[in-house]
Amino acid sequence: MVMLTPLQLRMARVAAGWSREKLAKASKTSADTITDFETRGSNPKLLTVMSWRRALEKAGVVFIDPDDQLGPGVRLREGRKT
Repeated sequence: MVMLTPLQLRMARVAAGWSREKLAKASKTSADTITDFETRGSNPKLLTVMSWRRALEKAGVVFIDPDDQLGPGVRLREGRKT
């Protein structure tokens, strides 16, 4: 299962320098759906979450899963494209 928290998505967008509109266009989803997830913790379809992740991963974002000491996060690959 693809794990993605609202805060993790917001951090990923900011790290990539993307607006909600840019992510929506790149992932072929709705900016309103992104807003609902980031601000209200809505429950989007798994395919929607996977589309967001794929688009941001292409932009150089690496999603970090939580472990027994730290929560989920994001970081950037070297040589990423914006």
